[in-house]
Amino acid sequence: MKYLLSLIGTAGAHAQCVMCQRTAAAQQWERAQVLNAGIFVLLAPPLLLLGAIAFLAYKKNQTGH
Repeated sequence: MKYLLSLIGTAGAHAQCVMCQRTAAAQQWERAQVLNAGIFVLLAPPLLLLGAIAFLAYKKNQTGH
């Protein structure tokens, strides 16, 4: 069941990447660069949050031993 849910979740993400790629390809170079920067700005907070959680879990695991 867990694997089925992961496949459903990745299908939507895969479609979004194609949409962004086609949008960027249809634009001029400068506008495509702005779109890429916007994607990075939207991606950075979740990655930082995930990294912080992983770091805290690692630290907690180190103090438990």
